[in-house]
Amino acid sequence: MGNPLKIIKNGIIDENPTFIQVIGMCPTLAVTSSAINGVGMGVSTAAVLICANVAIALLRKIIPDKVRIPAFVVVIASFVTIVQFLLQAYMPALNDALGLYIPLIVVNCLILGRAEAYASKNSAIDSFFDGIGMGLGFTIALGVLGLVREFIGSGTAFGMQILPEAFPQTLIFIMAPGAFLTLGFLMALLNHFKNKKSA
Repeated sequence: MGNPLKIIKNGIIDENPTFIQVIGMCPTLAVTSSAINGVGMGVSTAAVLICANVAIALLRKIIPDKVRIPAFVVVIASFVTIVQFLLQAYMPALNDALGLYIPLIVVNCLILGRAEAYASKNSAIDSFFDGIGMGLGFTIALGVLGLVREFIGSGTAFGMQILPEAFPQTLIFIMAPGAFLTLGFLMALLNHFKNKKSA
């Protein structure tokens, strides 16, 4: 068994899915127009990732090699359906805001990638901690991206007005081009500090 803290740190910092691996970009760019949407998508994906990792790690010796990808998709789709039902029942506003991107978690390359690269080769406990680390890394990245876009675009943070309404709003940051700009700036900033630290 690997060191749980090292596995979690790996997902949050060393192999962050958004800022380092640059995977799962479709929901990252589409739903992060606000911090609440970003965190909601991140937590939903993290829940699916943790459950799918554990289930696939437990079934890895039973699933034949020839059908492993379709089997992974079925396992992931089952957990996505559960998450979507829970969102519909308990958080309908968030479910409506995330819309089609919740069912698309099934084919998110972050989850399929971790199933193939990690869960299918490691124990259920290690896969659980890998799911937590990658899920937290994804949630933090989407939350920060959403918070920056929301703050610059409309002067709010998690729906609360921070800047006075007279302050000029940069609405482009709430639109699609703003997602690319913000992601690029955040990745550049992260790489700058990472390179500075290693120098």
